[in-house]
Amino acid sequence: MAGSAAPAPGALLCALLWAAAAGGGPGGSPAPAAFGRVYRGAVNISAERVYAFAYRSEPGQVDAVRVYVNSSSENLRYPVLFVVRQQKGVLSWQVPLIFRGLYQRTYNYQEVSRTLCPSEPTPETRPSDQIIFVDVASMAPFNIAYELLVTRLVNFQLETNKAFNFTASPSQPQYFLYKFPQDVDSVIINVVSDAAYPCSVVSVQDIVCPVYDLDHNVEFNGVYQSMTKQAAITVQRKDFPGEQFFVVFVIKPEDYACGGSVPSSLHGNTNRTWNLQRTKNLQVTIVPSIKKSVYVQAMFFSFLSFLSFYLGSVVVAFVHYISTDIKLMVPLGSVSIAGSGIMTSSHPISASTPEGSSYGAIDESSSSGGRQMSSPECRPPAGSDTDSSVEEESDFDTMPEIESDKNIIRTKVFLYLSDLSRKDRRIVSKKYKIYFWNIITIAVFYALPVIQLVITYQTVVNVTGNQDICYYNFLCAHPLGVLSAFNNILSNVGHMMLGFLFLLIVLRRDILHRRAMEMKDIYTLDYGIPKHFGLFYAMGIALMMEGVLSACYHVCPNYSNFQFDTSFMYMIAGLCMLKLYQTRHPDINASAYSAYASFAVVICLAVLGVVFGKNDMWFWVVFSIIHVLASLALSTQIYYMGRFKMGKCYLGIFRRAVMVLYTDCIQQCSRPMYMDRMVLLIVGNLVNWSFAIFGLVYRPRDFASYILGIFICNLLLYLAFYIIMKLRSSEKLLPIPMFCIVSTAVVWAAALYFFFQTLSSWEETPAESREKNRPCILLGFFDDHDVWHFLSAAALFFSFLVLLTLDDDLDTVRRDKIPVF
Repeated sequence: MAGSAAPAPGALLCALLWAAAAGGGPGGSPAPAAFGRVYRGAVNISAERVYAFAYRSEPGQVDAVRVYVNSSSENLRYPVLFVVRQQKGVLSWQVPLIFRGLYQRTYNYQEVSRTLCPSEPTPETRPSDQIIFVDVASMAPFNIAYELLVTRLVNFQLETNKAFNFTASPSQPQYFLYKFPQDVDSVIINVVSDAAYPCSVVSVQDIVCPVYDLDHNVEFNGVYQSMTKQAAITVQRKDFPGEQFFVVFVIKPEDYACGGSVPSSLHGNTNRTWNLQRTKNLQVTIVPSIKKSVYVQAMFFSFLSFLSFYLGSVVVAFVHYISTDIKLMVPLGSVSIAGSGIMTSSHPISASTPEGSSYGAIDESSSSGGRQMSSPECRPPAGSDTDSSVEEESDFDTMPEIESDKNIIRTKVFLYLSDLSRKDRRIVSKKYKIYFWNIITIAVFYALPVIQLVITYQTVVNVTGNQDICYYNFLCAHPLGVLSAFNNILSNVGHMMLGFLFLLIVLRRDILHRRAMEMKDIYTLDYGIPKHFGLFYAMGIALMMEGVLSACYHVCPNYSNFQFDTSFMYMIAGLCMLKLYQTRHPDINASAYSAYASFAVVICLAVLGVVFGKNDMWFWVVFSIIHVLASLALSTQIYYMGRFKMGKCYLGIFRRAVMVLYTDCIQQCSRPMYMDRMVLLIVGNLVNWSFAIFGLVYRPRDFASYILGIFICNLLLYLAFYIIMKLRSSEKLLPIPMFCIVSTAVVWAAALYFFFQTLSSWEETPAESREKNRPCILLGFFDDHDVWHFLSAAALFFSFLVLLTLDDDLDTVRRDKIPVF
C-alpha cells in the first residue's frame, strides 16, 4: 500500500527462513545453515539438498563469502553438482572438478573452494540483509557423500604497502579486492613466491560478476600474466571508473606455460586425482607507483643530459675557431711544414723505403710531385660536379701508362696513401655520398612497417590484456598513454640526439673543407687523409635509426621483433669498418651497393637464425661453412688490395689462395710479402673461426646477438690494429682523438656492465623472464637497461668521433709520406 510502512529487513529475512525450515531441507526445500559449520550429507538422482545462508552487510562494506566443498567420489560419470544462487548471479561447478591440459590430458580435483562474487556496497545508511542458496545434486542412482563449508572472508580487501600471504591451488583459486586511496593514481601489484612451480596466473579484473577465476576462463577478462616466482602488474586509476578492482590468482593444472614439463607419471593415467598436490604459497603487496612529476623529471634529465653534448661540441668548435684564426694571422711562409719532419718538396718513395725492400717500388718524384704542384688552372673547379655515372667507377687516368696500372701500384711492398688516392676527388666523393642517400632510403622503407607492426603489438596487448606477449621489466615499466613501458622508449632519445649532433659535426667539417678547397689551401690539395664525408653522414643516420628502431622494439619486446633492435647495429659496425678501411684505401673501398647488399645478406641470415637456429643442426653447419669461406675470401681480397682476380668462377679465389699458400709458405718457406696485413688477417681468421666453432658447438639461442658479437669483435680487432700501426709509423694522437679514445673505452665498459644486467629474456617463457625483473635504479624511473641505452648512445658517439678525428695529425703531411696499412 502506498502509505504503509515497509517491513523491517530483519523481520522479512527471519520469516523467509522460518518458512523454509517448515518445509524441511531435503527434497529441494532450503534448510537454514550457519557460516563456519561443516555440513555432511549424501545426494542421488531422487534426493538433493538446498542450504540457505543469511548474513547482514554493513553500509559501505564489501562482504565476500567462500564456499568449500568436497566429495569422496571419483566417479566422473556421476559427479556432484553444486549451484550457488545469489541476488544477482549464479555460480556452479561439479565435483570431481576436471581441468584439461596439454594434449587433452585431464586432471581431477575432489576438493573445490570458490569465492562468491561479493555484493556491491549500497549507498544506504542502514545495514542490508543478504541470502545465499547452495543447491547440491547428482544424477547418480546411488548415494554420493559430500561436505560443505561456507565462511565469510575477513581479509578480503588488500591494503596499500601491506603484504598479504595466502595459498591457492587449481581447484581453489583466490581473489581479493583493492580500492585506490585518494592520493594514488597508479599502483604496482607485486606477487612473489618461494617456489617456481606450480605455474600460476595473476589477473586484474574490474568489479563485475562473474569473476573469471578458473584456468579455462581467467584470460577472458582484464589484464593477466603468468608467473613462477615473481609477477608485477601496473594498474592505473583511470582504467577503472569505480576506482577499485579484483586481483585474481589462478594455479594452472600444468607447468608447460611457465617453462615446466608435464609430469611423466601422467602418461597413460589421465584420470588421476590431484586434490592438494599443486598448492602454492603466494604473497601479494600493492605499492603506489611513481607520480606524474617523476615523468617530467625523467624527460628533463634525458634531454638535458644529451644537450650537454651539444654544449660541449659548441665549446670545442669555438676553441677550434679561435685557434684557427690565430694560425691564420701567421704568414704562410713562416708555417714550418718541415717542423713535423716533412719536407715541402717531393721525394721519391724509394728514397724513404728501407734498403733491400724496393720490390715493386716506383719513383714518383716526377709524376706524383708534378701532379701535386700543378697549377690551379689545370684543375677543374672545386665546386664543379659531374653527372656521368661512368666517371664514378672509371679507372681512367692521364698519368703515364706504367703508373696507371693498378696491378703494379697496389702490389708494391710499401704502399703510400698517394698510391691509393689517385682517382678524381669529385668522383670518389660522389661515390661515397651514395652511402648517405641509400641509408636514408633503407631507413624509410625499413622503419615504416616496423612502426606499424609494433603499434599493432601494443594494441593487441591493450585489447586482450595478455601481458605475456611483451617481455618488459614489469618492476620498472611505467606506462604513458597507450604505451606500456614509456621509460624504455624515452631512454633511446640519446641515440637520436647524438646521431643528429654527429651529423652537424660532420657537416661543419664538410663545409670547412669545401671552403678550403675553394681557397686552394695548400693543406687540402695533396696533404692528409682525403676528406670524403659520405660514410660519416651514413653513420650519423644509422645512429639515429638505431634509436628509432630500438624504441620500436621496446614498445613490445619479444622474440619475433628483436631483429628490429639489431639490424642497424649490424650496419653501424659494418659502416665503421668500411670507414676505417676507406681512410687509407679511398680508391678501393667497397661501393655502397655492394656494402648494403652484404648487410642485407647478414640480416637475412639473422632472420633465418631466429627461425631455424634453435634446434636445427643443419642450419649451424651451413652458417659456419659460409662464415669461414667468407672470412677467407675477404682476407684474400684485403691482402692483395682487391687485385686478386677470381677468374671465371668464384671458387677460383680459394684455389688461387691455396696455391699461393703452398708456394710461399710450404714450398719456399718465404716471408710473407705484406707481413703486417698477414698478421692482422691471421688473427682475424682465428677469431672468426672461433666464433664459427662456438656457434656450431653451443648453438646459442640469441642468434641476432651472436652475429652482432662477430661484427663488434672484428671492428675492435681492426681498430686496435689501425691504432698500433699508426703508432708504429711514428704518427701522433692529438688531444681530441686521445680524449675520444679514452672516453670510448670508459663509457663502453660502463655500458657493457649494465647491458649484462639481464632484466628479461625472450629466450625463456614470459613467467621465467619475469624472475629476472628488478626495480628501477635511476630517478625511480629508469632501470639497468635504460642506463645501457644512455651509455651506449654516448659510447657510439665517442666511437664515431674517434674515427672522425683519429688522423687529424696528418692534415699537414704529404700523402706520399703516409703509409698504407
